[in-house]
Amino acid sequence: MLKLYDTELMSRLLLGTAQYPSPATLMDAIKASGTKIVTVSLRREMAGGKSGDGFWSLIRSLGTHVLPNTAGCHSVKEAVLTAQMARDVFGTDWIKLEIIGNHDTLQPDVFALVEAARVLSEDGFNVFPYTTDDLIVAERLLDAGCKVLMPWCAPIGSALGPLNLHALRSLRAHFPDVTMIVDAGLGRPSHAVTVMELGFDAILLNTAVAKAGDPVAMARAFATAVDAGYTAFHAGMLEPRDVAVPSTPVIGRAVFT
Repeated sequence: MLKLYDTELMSRLLLGTAQYPSPATLMDAIKASGTKIVTVSLRREMAGGKSGDGFWSLIRSLGTHVLPNTAGCHSVKEAVLTAQMARDVFGTDWIKLEIIGNHDTLQPDVFALVEAARVLSEDGFNVFPYTTDDLIVAERLLDAGCKVLMPWCAPIGSALGPLNLHALRSLRAHFPDVTMIVDAGLGRPSHAVTVMELGFDAILLNTAVAKAGDPVAMARAFATAVDAGYTAFHAGMLEPRDVAVPSTPVIGRAVFT
């Protein structure tokens, strides 16, 4: 059971709602993924006009939890205002906090992120910060009131998969009791298996599913991969060894002369 603040959920896959070829495909992908949380950008809603109202009605019809995000924000003031508007629009205290610091990599501005996380936490928000895999930043975000962290594994939309397994492994080991959702950069189901085998709690996807040749089939594939990786980690995997170890016992074997 995945626990996010005071909410318990069965699925460990979160899905974004942007870039799908059609609303029907989006709905089918969400259903195929089994996700119980979808992310929605307030900027998209505000820019959509009447079509935005239709999109919001579609999302509500699925019965999933909504995690609004502050995508596109570049300052503390902008992110805080966007979060407060999202709370009014979507009727939730959850907010995925994004503050972009670099236009090319879309890397988070971690200094502004910590400051905004503190402001929003004090204002009663349950903050889901999109951050890097840096241990010190993670510590500062926890001190700011966050109970969930969302480290990246590669730049948003890059589909590169986990670029720094050592950093992700260290992050997981340093904060074993903190809920962590790997967000951004996953391109293949095998990437999802890899990060879940490190002991992470969930993943968040958008581009890898929305831009797939068959988004519905890809959503289903990622859901299976997330479950497989999570189950494998908790089953207790064998550590790699430098020498061969026979699977058939040699002690007590029959000897023929």
